[in-house]
Amino acid sequence: MFNILFLLILNTTSLSNGIENSSWYRDINGVNEVRIYSDKFFVVSKYDTKNKTFISTKGGIYSWDNGYYEVLEFNSSDSSSVGDTVYYSNVKINIKNDSGKMVIDGVKFNKYPHDDNLSGAWLMSGIERRGEMRMRDVTRPRKTLKMLAGGRFQWIAYDTSKKGFYGTGGGIFTAVDGKYIENIEFFSRDSKTVGKSLEFDYEIKEGDWHHKGFSSKGDPKYEIWTKRKQ
Repeated sequence: MFNILFLLILNTTSLSNGIENSSWYRDINGVNEVRIYSDKFFVVSKYDTKNKTFISTKGGIYSWDNGYYEVLEFNSSDSSSVGDTVYYSNVKINIKNDSGKMVIDGVKFNKYPHDDNLSGAWLMSGIERRGEMRMRDVTRPRKTLKMLAGGRFQWIAYDTSKKGFYGTGGGIFTAVDGKYIENIEFFSRDSKTVGKSLEFDYEIKEGDWHHKGFSSKGDPKYEIWTKRKQ
């Protein structure tokens, strides 16, 4: 753990407004690196769509208090870093007409110019098994988190108490007229899933996101997701 001097180019209010509910990307010799921000949570992943290869993911909580920093809740490459706080000394954001650029310590990202009505950090709170809806305690350390913003989605299964990472997948989504569609660009458990599109019927009930459809294996799926609060 280390502390460094913060040099922020914009004030923290404008930075926070510019990054919340957004997604950003860069291409590194054919490898995608994508950052998703929503509800004070973030996830960053690297993957190769051409070779259908998942490389790494990490994420957790981000903050602009006294500068920009990230608190890691999971890291597929280094579990020992879970719980660490990572400080950044130089953050720039420039947004115009819903497109823009972000620079973090010299690393440049482009913004996905896309808005949607499902942006948020969602925790799986219910899943149907054998015709019965089984509810989950969303405050427990073992979580399935789904991040949605800027037309990008990613789910992550992890456990903060054990510093465990159990799987992830993500890509591009659309949510229009009760139809939610995921186009999968990476999946840590099964590369054969990359390239598939999954369609679900969805609705928001009392603040919770319900969606029904079929999994990548063709199994019926009914899940309930609740906005993460902490």
